[in-house]
Amino acid sequence: MLCKMVGINSWNRSAATLLHVASLLSVLCLAQIGCTSSADSTAGKREFISVGTAPVGGAFYTVGSAICEVVNDNRGDLNWRVNAESTGGSMENIRLLSQGKLQFAMSNSSITYFAVRGSEGWEEAHEVQSVMTLFPNVAMFVTLANSGIEKVSDLKGKSVYVGPEGAGFEYFVKPILAAHGLTLDDIDGRFGSQQSAVDLLGDGAVVAAMVGGGIPNPALSQMAQANSIRLIPYDTEAKQKLIADYSFFEAAVIPAGTYNGIDAQYDGLNVGSAHLITHKSVDEQTVYDFAKLVYEHRAEIAERHRAALNIRPETVAVQSGVDYHPGAERFYREIGV
Repeated sequence: MLCKMVGINSWNRSAATLLHVASLLSVLCLAQIGCTSSADSTAGKREFISVGTAPVGGAFYTVGSAICEVVNDNRGDLNWRVNAESTGGSMENIRLLSQGKLQFAMSNSSITYFAVRGSEGWEEAHEVQSVMTLFPNVAMFVTLANSGIEKVSDLKGKSVYVGPEGAGFEYFVKPILAAHGLTLDDIDGRFGSQQSAVDLLGDGAVVAAMVGGGIPNPALSQMAQANSIRLIPYDTEAKQKLIADYSFFEAAVIPAGTYNGIDAQYDGLNVGSAHLITHKSVDEQTVYDFAKLVYEHRAEIAERHRAALNIRPETVAVQSGVDYHPGAERFYREIGV
């Protein structure tokens, strides 16, 4: 009887032990499931990346949209969703980057140059950095062929479209006018999207329009299709002085036939190359991955806009007086740029 009782007690102790072990295993399994679920949730979280461009109708918007499309198509394991945001242009983009509302943006390098220094109208220095040089930003005054406007100085006292408000066109319009003996006060300046410039010029609301961006410029292409236009030439001495006085001005050529009815080469100005910028606080790996994707798939971007043909090893990291982000620097070191 004692033996039987001992056996029963022993069995009870064994059963209790087994139940205890089973309970521990259950807790461990649940903990493991919880940890795995949490990790999977974190790993699967989509990252939304916003890229500031400019108003619809300009090269900034078209190229910026193309960049976003191509990055989305080729992101591989990166759980990104990249969106092109239509904005007021360079100046607004810089402010939005500083506010953390954008991760990347298009900008004119002449505008960024002053923004990082907090000078020429910028109330503070903005901590934005360059990611990639994209294409020359070729700007010129455009008029109707029958307007009677032959040179820049003829614009005195006339209504002239001078760019999208807030885009920063004044950073190159002012010195261009000054080199030709004019100030902004000498013209009746009108603002709006480059798309609206097509209507303003066609309707006679302005006699000329300052149009800038990559070649070909969508708004200028539309102008040339809708009307017979002429590109107003720069005075040779004025252009040489601009190039000598400002590091971001360069001679630029628009090949004959680029725009409907423009059958001769136009000797223009690069008024500060378009570049892709970011804020210094953006993660280094994110900038590295973004720069790598854009550079390696630049041919696909160029299929959407020819300006991207300018993204080449010898021009992709031009020094414009704006520091490059460490993520971009790491990528360019890897490819020997």
